[in-house]
Amino acid sequence: MKVAGRSRCSTFKNMSASRKAKQKNHAPVFAALGDETRLTLVRRLANGEPQSISQLTEGTELTRQAVTKHLRVLEGVGIVNSKPSGREKLFEFNAHPLNELRDYLDLVSSQWDDALSRLKAFVED
Repeated sequence: MKVAGRSRCSTFKNMSASRKAKQKNHAPVFAALGDETRLTLVRRLANGEPQSISQLTEGTELTRQAVTKHLRVLEGVGIVNSKPSGREKLFEFNAHPLNELRDYLDLVSSQWDDALSRLKAFVED
């Protein structure tokens, strides 16, 4: 398929090997953030203060088991880390997966800007 003088296939083939290696499946992180409860937990943990399940349950109608389930999902994609503290675990926010998402979305945005610029040039010629 040709788009403004270039084929999509050739664009992919020209992608550097290091850029291909950095690509990963971001869908699990998007899926984890697709739940309002998990977003609320991320917001509460993003203040930088590690918190226990009891602290995270305070002020909500959620059970400790429900909070634990959501924290496991967030921990599974790396957004939350846990560490033992006495008889309980403390959970803390890890920004790295979200920074990777931001970089990925910046790349997609740049690709769309380039594609739209090529389309504009093609239409105006």
